[in-house]
Amino acid sequence: MNAPRLPLLNDASAAAPVERADAARNRVKVLAAAAGLFADRDPRTVTMDDIAKAAGVGRGTLYRRYPDVVSIAVALLDEHERALQERLLRGAPPLGPGAPPAKRLAAFYAAMVELLDAHANLVLGTEVGGMRFGTGAYQFWAVHVRTLLTEAGVADPDSLVDALLAPLAAEVYQQQRRRGLGSTQIAAGLARVAHGILGGAHGSTADDRSPGG
Repeated sequence: MNAPRLPLLNDASAAAPVERADAARNRVKVLAAAAGLFADRDPRTVTMDDIAKAAGVGRGTLYRRYPDVVSIAVALLDEHERALQERLLRGAPPLGPGAPPAKRLAAFYAAMVELLDAHANLVLGTEVGGMRFGTGAYQFWAVHVRTLLTEAGVADPDSLVDALLAPLAAEVYQQQRRRGLGSTQIAAGLARVAHGILGGAHGSTADDRSPGG
């Protein structure tokens, strides 16, 4: 897939000024405090004041680095999403290149369910106020899904991209878990969606429809 590099915040590939020692200490305190707050309660209720107080830093110090709560959640998720990006671009199939589009989409769904299993509250924190669609991660996932739709010969792929990403919203995932569905069930259901939309182009059968291929 010839997709652009995931444009996440705090891109390590971009030139950045050397961080002062006190700034680095404050960054670590802020991220640790935010992670604790996100884990303990609904991230949508966490405010910048809450984070500043928990981290023991002033509001000015916090706002100089992070403009809002969403940017802090994005920073916390950054390394996990980068790892998934690397697997999509250069990993082994079916998640990485080399498998049919339906199997790749099913594998992507399974990998995203794993991410939600481990970090649903952080993901929810990045989706506050409809901000989900503006994150670099969402933009990359959209490029990936559109590429798979195009490879499968699906007509008007743009009309399906957001629909296929919608089940991966943290709020949807948490609702499914509240209804008693396990992560394996969720991934299997999404695999059926992947093969239902893309499988016909490659003659997939029921035997091929596990999330990992």
